[in-house]
Amino acid sequence: MKKLILVTLLLLAFGATMLPAQEQTAQPAAQLENDIRNSILLAPHYGVFDNLSFQLDGNDVTLLGQVLLPVTKEEISRRVAKLAGTGKVTDNIEVLPLSRSDDALRLQVYRSLFGTSDLYRYALSPNPSIHIIVKGGRVTMEGTVSNEGDSRIADIAARKVNGVFTVANNLEIEKK
Repeated sequence: MKKLILVTLLLLAFGATMLPAQEQTAQPAAQLENDIRNSILLAPHYGVFDNLSFQLDGNDVTLLGQVLLPVTKEEISRRVAKLAGTGKVTDNIEVLPLSRSDDALRLQVYRSLFGTSDLYRYALSPNPSIHIIVKGGRVTMEGTVSNEGDSRIADIAARKVNGVFTVANNLEIEKK
């Protein structure tokens, strides 16, 4: 009987020591994810015409998305690689091609979206929650809006710009 109690106590003690270890390994992954997100959002050249995301596989990071300027791609990759706990960084960020017509469309779509009384609040922060990607006359909107109505208004505003071939509305509704 004493042996059974002793074995049970040892198993409980061993199990209790394993539980915090699992939480400690989960915490650094969540912290790394948060650090990467902040590193991207606080990059000085990251803006409304860029769209970046990442995938985390253990400590290895894959950077994804599109940027307007090559310096943004280099800067984000360098910032993420310097983060504590980061393993291998794979940079799959696309630099959008130079195009005067795409540049003009970016500005027109920006004015159409954020010039409306319904959507101007999304442009008030230094890094707007709606990102506009224009490539070859095709517009993609990425980011987050408060409700389905704002997503529809953004879609209509982008589609009414002359010279836009297609609009992909990838805006997500904010979870409350």
